[in-house]
Amino acid sequence: MTVKTTLSFTDRHHQFLSEKVGQGVFATQSAAVAAALEQMMQDEEERNVALQALAQEIRARMETPREAFIDEDGAFVAARASIEAARGA
Repeated sequence: MTVKTTLSFTDRHHQFLSEKVGQGVFATQSAAVAAALEQMMQDEEERNVALQALAQEIRARMETPREAFIDEDGAFVAARASIEAARGA
């Protein structure tokens, strides 16, 4: 279903839309706005998925027993060795 609405744009935004339509990137200004909205919706969904994954990881790490923790020196031993090897030390 298509809904007709009225939107207001700054001169800058209107010029950009007009240029994109003129270049053939979009068939109409409405198509350009619809594409922008679709991108915003996709970005929001991806952000929500990432936040849920992060929350799940935090919950999992909170359940890790203290004796399984590693100190900061132990966490970066392999990385430091790789860096030193690359530097020829």
